[in-house]
Amino acid sequence: MSVWLPTGPCTPAACAAHTGAAAGVPRAVLRLAAALALLVLGVLTAPPVRLLPARSRHALVRAWATVLLRSLGVRITVHGAPGPDGGRLIVANHISWLDIPLVAAVLPSRMLAKSDIRGWPVIGGLAARAGTLFIERDRIRALPATVDTLTRVLLGGDRVTVFPEGSTWCGRAQGPFRRAAFQSALDARVPVQPVRIGYLLADGELAGAPAFVGDDPLTASLWRIARARGVRAEVWLLPRIPAGRYADRRDLAAAARLAVLAGTPQRAGEPVLADAPVPRAVPVERPAPTPLPQDLSPAPESPPNRPPLPGIPAQPRPAGRSPGGPPHRTDQPAMPSTTDRDSAKRPSASVHHCVNSSPAAESSLRTPS
Repeated sequence: MSVWLPTGPCTPAACAAHTGAAAGVPRAVLRLAAALALLVLGVLTAPPVRLLPARSRHALVRAWATVLLRSLGVRITVHGAPGPDGGRLIVANHISWLDIPLVAAVLPSRMLAKSDIRGWPVIGGLAARAGTLFIERDRIRALPATVDTLTRVLLGGDRVTVFPEGSTWCGRAQGPFRRAAFQSALDARVPVQPVRIGYLLADGELAGAPAFVGDDPLTASLWRIARARGVRAEVWLLPRIPAGRYADRRDLAAAARLAVLAGTPQRAGEPVLADAPVPRAVPVERPAPTPLPQDLSPAPESPPNRPPLPGIPAQPRPAGRSPGGPPHRTDQPAMPSTTDRDSAKRPSASVHHCVNSSPAAESSLRTPS
């Protein structure tokens, strides 16, 4: 595997355990059978559906994806409105392979996925027939051609969904956004739609079953989801970033990532993300005080000339302190955003370092899209 590919620190043992109620084996088998039937139906009907007008096609895709998720026991809650039609780049955090039908149930669009998915049984055929754009992640030289393809699709008025983290995270933390895909939005002059995805249980806690991380096999993930009960997928459609607001893909990626990070309020007891960008403080200019009349102006006070206490050496006055006044403030340099560097290395501090003591060698190599 190429060393420049992004990775995440999540592992199935630390992040993918289901702590809620479990469905029985017969119910789980029925769920998988229903999902398989819907996938086969999607493969067979995808070519004629793509010939329909956009409004009719999107309605059918939304209905099919919603039923697919419901057959696996996953309910959907949507916050926000999709907004007007037209080309846009949809960017979302990445937790599971469930993210793909989840986005399709809310905002039907063409997906950007790794080329390995094309070889998956049933799912690969459905992805290819649905117009998925595949990227060869191991060949960095193929990246400019992928960006050009994205640009042409966006100029044609289609919506494209990208998971710019490049790897799945369990939802307790989020990785940096890769910047390449944002260049297509700049070239096509289309808005960027940030989307936040989360999987919760009935009590509001994060659901671990949907997480598809580390070396987790697809079959194990399917069975874990089919056995889980009470899983609710939540989608936050955040305000779009208008075309032309940012001239550089680095700034555009940083703004989109910050929007996704701030998309939901932090839950009680949830640790602060160590890799979240810190906004630069804006200095506030205070108006100069109005001078008093000369006869009312107080006389300047001189510091008292007290003799030093016996046995205590005299202390030098701190630099920058005016007599009788507070020390002068100095501006602190702002912390750089994690998206200022296009690095695929594992973050130095993460919530997983608090909940999991597994060595770094067990970090996630899963890159489902």
